[in-house]
Amino acid sequence: MLLWLAPGAFAGPLSPTNIFAPASTPAQSIFDLSVFVLLVTAVIFVVVFGLLVYSVVKFRRKTDDNGREPAQVFGSTQVELAWTVIPVLIVVVLFLATARVVASIQNASQPAAAVQVTVIGHQFWWEYRYPGLKVVTANELHVPVSDPAHPSPTFLTLLSADTDHSFWVPRLAGKTDLIPNHPNSTWIEPRETGLFLGQCAQYCGTQHAKMLLRVYVQPREDFDRWIREQSQAAQLSDATRNGRMIFERAACANCHTVQGTAAKGTFGPDLTHLMSRETIASGIAPNTPETIRGWIQDPSVLKPGCLMPAMQLNPLELNAVVAYMESLR
Repeated sequence: MLLWLAPGAFAGPLSPTNIFAPASTPAQSIFDLSVFVLLVTAVIFVVVFGLLVYSVVKFRRKTDDNGREPAQVFGSTQVELAWTVIPVLIVVVLFLATARVVASIQNASQPAAAVQVTVIGHQFWWEYRYPGLKVVTANELHVPVSDPAHPSPTFLTLLSADTDHSFWVPRLAGKTDLIPNHPNSTWIEPRETGLFLGQCAQYCGTQHAKMLLRVYVQPREDFDRWIREQSQAAQLSDATRNGRMIFERAACANCHTVQGTAAKGTFGPDLTHLMSRETIASGIAPNTPETIRGWIQDPSVLKPGCLMPAMQLNPLELNAVVAYMESLR
């Protein structure tokens, strides 16, 4: 059995990406394995360093040596067996421990209460689809906390829309790659609520460093309420009708979806409940009217290399579209 240490045993001030503060079952398994490997290698280091110090002290040159060499030993079956068998046994133990953890994560069973999410990596943002719950959102993943008495893990199907990406939220699970035309999967089982941060961990282009991950772990009732709100169509009003018309006329609707309207694009993030998110542009900026305005004017200011073009709207059109975006809650 792997050594278990309390989460945060090596943590000073808690970091949102601290691998030594696991908050999910897969992350805990990886943490336990890493501690076990660290202890084994520490013992090896102490033994080897101790033998080295002993040899230096024991066989150091003495004043009465007169240049004589110490007695030479040619061949030793015992020594040769020791330096062959012991390393092989260590490697076998480490291999079996690693294989056990890998198998337990990859072959985990899915309980009835499990949440299914399809994660699609784009240059340079994340799309989240909840197929059984009819919810589509972007950049901010919401999952329920898991009750040990009634486990409710979240199983993620990982897809790529363009190039290689990698889903990594250190406190929740290990790094798992998203490969074009090759579906992959992972799962998380958070044991505490809160915001957990991560990063695309596979170089995917100019804005790879700004392809951030935000996972919100919520109590079950809060998660269910969020699902109900996200499954509703956009609330339309006469006050934002002009902005909606400009949004659809300016080709925004070709890339974005707003449920309940003519906007059905799938190339960019779903904007139906844009203002329910805390950030925009995959976590790099707060979601405020000011940042939305700057993003629409020229996304490359915030994210050079972004595939969204500057919309070239005049001030009146820009004001109307920003007002429309603010209504999408």
